[in-house]
Amino acid sequence: MNRQTKSFLISRFREMGISPATRHGQNFLIDLNLHQVIINAGELDDRDVVLEVGTGTGGLTELMAQRAAAVVTAEIDSHLFELASEHLIDYPHVTMLNCDALKNKNTFNPLVLEAIGKRLAEAPGRRLKLVANLPYNIATPVLSNLMACEYTPYSMVATIQLELGQRIVAQPWSKDYSALSVWMQCQADCEIVREMAPTVFWPEPKVQSAIVRIKTNPEKRATVPDLRYFHQFTKAIFLHRRKFLRANLVAAYKRVFEKPDVDAVMEELGLEADVRTEQLDVSTLLRLCEICRRRAPDWTMSG
Repeated sequence: MNRQTKSFLISRFREMGISPATRHGQNFLIDLNLHQVIINAGELDDRDVVLEVGTGTGGLTELMAQRAAAVVTAEIDSHLFELASEHLIDYPHVTMLNCDALKNKNTFNPLVLEAIGKRLAEAPGRRLKLVANLPYNIATPVLSNLMACEYTPYSMVATIQLELGQRIVAQPWSKDYSALSVWMQCQADCEIVREMAPTVFWPEPKVQSAIVRIKTNPEKRATVPDLRYFHQFTKAIFLHRRKFLRANLVAAYKRVFEKPDVDAVMEELGLEADVRTEQLDVSTLLRLCEICRRRAPDWTMSG
C-alpha cells in the first residue's frame, strides 16, 4: 500500500529525478490520519463513482478504490501519473487520466466527463462524488463548475485553502460573502470539516488549509429555476461587492435596462436604494434574479 509520508515522497521523487511542480500546485498531504478524515467525510460505498482531481502518487486514490464502486482520477503531471499507475495497477475499477481536469476555467475536460458518464452507467443507482486534495490554483473552478455540469455531484469533499473554505460557508454582511458563497449555498449544505496547518503537507504551502464538505440539497436546488442564469447573475452583481446593489445592477444590465428599470426591479422587492449586494441572503438574491430574468430572459453576463 502507498503510505504517502514525507520520507516516502522524498525517496520516490529522488528515484525519479523530479521535484514537486509549483505551477501545478503540488502540495502532498502527508498526515495519514487526515487521509482517513477525508475518506470518512466522503462516506463512500459501493454506489459511488468518485472523481478525484489531482491523483498525486495515488495514496488517497487507493483508499477510495477500496470502498467505492469506481474512481475516475485525473493527473496533469506525467511523472506523477506514471508513479501512481504503478500503485493502482491492481484496481481495474480506477480510471486514470493523464490530463488537465478542466478544459478552461468554466468547463470540465470532455475526457473527464466521458469517463464519469461511463462509470455511472455501469450500474443503476450510482452517484457521483468528488473527493480530492485539490491543487489550490484550480480549486474554485473545480468546485463551482462541477455544480453546473451535466452530472450533478451527490457530494464533494476536498482539501482547499482555508480562505476559500471560509468564502464557501460565509454569510451576508461578512467580509468573505461572495458570488461563490451564494452559488454553493443555493444548491448545497456546506461546512468546514477540519482546519489544517501547513505542516501536514509537503512541500508546506504558505497558507492555512481546510477540508470542506459540500452536500447537494435537492430541495434547495429545486428553488433555482434557471441555474445557468443565476450563476451568471451572481457573478455579475458581486463583481464590485462593496458598491451599492443599484450600481451593480445598472452595470450588469447596461445593455438591456435603463436606470428606471433597475429602480423598478428594486422597488418590486422592497429594496432601499442604498442596499449593498453583500447584505442580501441567498433567498433574496434568488427572488431578485427571478424579477430580472422575467424582464430580461435572454440576458448574459457578457451582454
